[in-house]
Parts: sequence; C-alpha cells; structure tokens
Amino acid sequence: MSDKINLCAMLPRELYEKVTEERGRREQTLSQYVEQILTEHFEGKVEKNMSTNTRTLAFQVTEELFQRIKEYLKQNGLTQREFVVGLIEQALDEWENADETNAQEDENG
Repeated sequence: MSDKINLCAMLPRELYEKVTEERGRREQTLSQYVEQILTEHFEGKVEKNMSTNTRTLAFQVTEELFQRIKEYLKQNGLTQREFVVGLIEQALDEWENADETNAQEDENG
C-alpha cells in the first residue's frame, strides 16, 4: 500500500450534499471518491464504472458562448450537466413526437 496522507477541507453544505449523493450512487467511500476526482483532474484518468450505464459526451465551445452559458446557469440555478442533458432530452422528445405524428399521418393517409 502506498503512503497516504489525510486531506481535510471545509465545503459549503450544498456542495457536500452533492458529493455525498454522487459517491453514494457510485458506492464509494469518501476517500475513494475524492481520490478518483483528484486523479481525473490532475492526470486526466477517468475510471469507468461498468455498473453504471453512462457515457461521456465532450465538446468545445467558444469563450463567448461559454461565458453566456455560465451566466445562464448562474441565473437559473442549473449545472452544466442539467442544462445540456435537458436540452438533449427536449430535442429528442420533439424528434420522437414528430416521428409518431408522421407515422400516424401516414396510417390515416
């Protein structure tokens, strides 16, 4: 076992609750969770937890668009993930509903 050292930090309650919820979903101890997050940050390593059925989408945007998004998120109390996933789900729902409407129109001739 490698040398370990204790890390202690004060967090806002809201952030602490998010951490507690996320690590619970991942079924990790606090030490495992923090180590994984810090490793991902500093080394770019992302451990895949095969028991979670998730995938990662990554893309770049201009600085101007990023700042606009950041302001929108702040004013609406959303995370980037909530915002982007919400937009994707909305677009997919519209597409699926349009497909269903077109199929019904074809059936009715």
